[in-house]
Amino acid sequence: MDAQQHSLRLVEGYRVILASNSPRRKELLDGLGIDFEVRTLQGIDESYPDTLQGEEIPMYISGKKAEVYQRTMADNEMIITADTIVYDNGQVLGKPKDKEEAIQMLRQLSGHAHEVITGVSIVTKGKTAQFASTSKVFFAPLTDEEITYYVDNYRPFDKAGAYGIQEWIGYVAVTRIEGSYFNVMGLPIQRLYTELKSF
Repeated sequence: MDAQQHSLRLVEGYRVILASNSPRRKELLDGLGIDFEVRTLQGIDESYPDTLQGEEIPMYISGKKAEVYQRTMADNEMIITADTIVYDNGQVLGKPKDKEEAIQMLRQLSGHAHEVITGVSIVTKGKTAQFASTSKVFFAPLTDEEITYYVDNYRPFDKAGAYGIQEWIGYVAVTRIEGSYFNVMGLPIQRLYTELKSF
């Protein structure tokens, strides 16, 4: 039995939908050898109550995304939604709206540790499973020249916290990680594999 046949047994009988337009999540799910399609809906409200903290935030948002997709899903479909936040001293760093905000975020992250938290929801017509994964990322001090170089050349405006660990900034800034590297990319793939096995 090859790896793809084994992985396909995880989701036997289901048509798997990845509800994300993130190329990194698509690449990571591809790595499991599961056949899936990408389906995205526009305009999903990603706000959350101010009372939520840490893992509760991306869990709540991935759950909201799942509810929207659940309304139109077919009986044989399994939908995977995810949300990733960068969490620094109790503050959520989302996707920067422009160059100035991206630079400000990276200055804030420079020289100390922060958390990257991904919430994942797996839903079918009859069942829902949710989990969160947290990785602690340690950044070396960055000069303004390094930060500006990264923002100008990689334009990380679609990334929480204004960085992608798989890009240049990850090579020069990340001194160590506690937890899943793939979680920092946007999908804790080993944990997802484990959850699918028990789903």
